Amino acid sequence: QVQLVESGGGLVQPGGSLGLSCAASGTMSSVNAMGWYRQAPGKERELVAVITSSGSTNYADSVKGRFTLSRDYGKNTVGLQMSSLKPEDTAVYYCSAATVKGIYWGQGTQVTVSS
Repeated sequence: QVQLVESGGGLVQPGGSLGLSCAASGTMSSVNAMGWYRQAPGKERELVAVITSSGSTNYADSVKGRFTLSRDYGKNTVGLQMSSLKPEDTAVYYCSAATVKGIYWGQGTQVTVSS
């Protein structure tokens, strides 16, 4: 079992920056990758960024160059620094942890980009 608790999020103006953080606990030795997904109203959940246990990262094309994913293995946290935010980045952002048994999810945190 892996438990994920997100923090951060909120309202930001277009062009602004925002940071998300996710604290993980439980059987971390079973986690292969951690990252962030997002789901906008009326849309399916999509990958934002993921980092594997070896440190390899993968970003959605829509966020490359604007979002930065980081992971602190000692503190079992994963962060997402978002800059140059656009209205289309508005969504509920979910922290994820992938294991051989499946994917664990956080409760989600709202990010709204609006003037």
